[in-house]
Amino acid sequence: MSSRPGAVSTTATAPRLLNRDFLLLWQGQLVSQVGNQAFLVAQMFWLMEATGSATLMGLLLMSSSLPGILLGPLAGTLADRHSRKALIVLADLARGVAVLALAALLYARPDQTGAIVAMLFGVGLWSGIFGAVFNPAITAAIPDLVPAARLQAANSLHQLSRQGATFLGQAVGGVAFRLLGAPLLFLMDGASYVISAVSEAFIRLPGPEHAGAALPAGASTPEGSDTPARAPRRQALRSYLTDTGEGMRYVWSWAGMRTFVLTATGVNFLFTPVFVLLPFYVTDVLQRRADWYGFLLASMSLGSLAGLAVAGSVRLEGANRARVLTVAFSGAAGLIAVLGVVRRPLVALVVVFAMGMFSAMINIFVLTLLQSSTPPEMRGRVMGLVLTLAGAATPLGMATGGIAADLTGRHVPATYVTLGLLATALVVLAATRVSFREFLAMDTARPIVRDPT
Repeated sequence: MSSRPGAVSTTATAPRLLNRDFLLLWQGQLVSQVGNQAFLVAQMFWLMEATGSATLMGLLLMSSSLPGILLGPLAGTLADRHSRKALIVLADLARGVAVLALAALLYARPDQTGAIVAMLFGVGLWSGIFGAVFNPAITAAIPDLVPAARLQAANSLHQLSRQGATFLGQAVGGVAFRLLGAPLLFLMDGASYVISAVSEAFIRLPGPEHAGAALPAGASTPEGSDTPARAPRRQALRSYLTDTGEGMRYVWSWAGMRTFVLTATGVNFLFTPVFVLLPFYVTDVLQRRADWYGFLLASMSLGSLAGLAVAGSVRLEGANRARVLTVAFSGAAGLIAVLGVVRRPLVALVVVFAMGMFSAMINIFVLTLLQSSTPPEMRGRVMGLVLTLAGAATPLGMATGGIAADLTGRHVPATYVTLGLLATALVVLAATRVSFREFLAMDTARPIVRDPT
């Protein structure tokens, strides 16, 4: 019987879900997320009006997403070796200062298009780096802020606020850009990050369970091998890389977790082309105008909100969790193929609503299970690795979907059906593995020690 490689200690001592520390984190994130979504709309509109270059717009989005993919595992190690609270506050503060500097440039030199574009890329890269630090730190910290029995509800509430902020920010971003202009929107976004950092600074969060030393225990500098200044830095780097590799080995050595993470990554990879091909699906298959593209996205977002609400109100354990997660995985995968054979717009609205609901439920159950099954001292590294895989799967899936559509003569229905069948087969294959089913049904309330044989 496969089981967890190590005991999980519960450090959360908060008496209730909506306690002081979790609310401080939640309200800060709500403010910064609304500002960030409005910023994203404003920067794309400004870039479009100032340059008219779609290539620059694509490169700008890529520059902000690449650091999360490249630095995720190492950022997870930072979250395990250092104060997660300090990392969260630092990341928000650093991003806020960068955006405020961008706003100042737009106010002072509005006609310097080249300099503003260069700073947009710099801010995007800077924000991506600190976002890579922030994400594993906050996902590793949430279990320490709420009772273990309410972790799933906490994750759902956190994601609900993010989804709601996305709605609000995107809804008002275009109007606000027209009424207020980019400089003021950038100023508001920078201020929202600073407000979030101030709120987070008052959180009472335990220190790292396992803070690695700057130098490995007993390490010394070989005489004559390097300068006294360089050797400790190199040994510290090796120590960080060793800890990062330990997190990867932890996930890979546990058959159930390994299969679970790879399956979730694979389904995400096959799911993302849906968004790339959706405009073609609307015009070529549904025979509708561009406004139906917005209707479908809105329906999927509403489904996500419904899924988050369900996941936050229903606590599943053991075999029930395993069954619901398997059904949700299978449902999300199969609905991709179903969308490929749907020709009626109203039916398509229902299908994408269900896809959004299943996907949101999967995200919450996946996050909660990984947080609960991972020892606190490994949580940052595990979440960093998972976020990296998910982040890498998205652009790769989008690129693959576009290539597949071109190779099939932009035959979107055939592409959707193929992707859906492949995703379903992947879930079915994983469900046949005993270790996968045991991982989904594991009792996260008590420690299990893996049989060394």
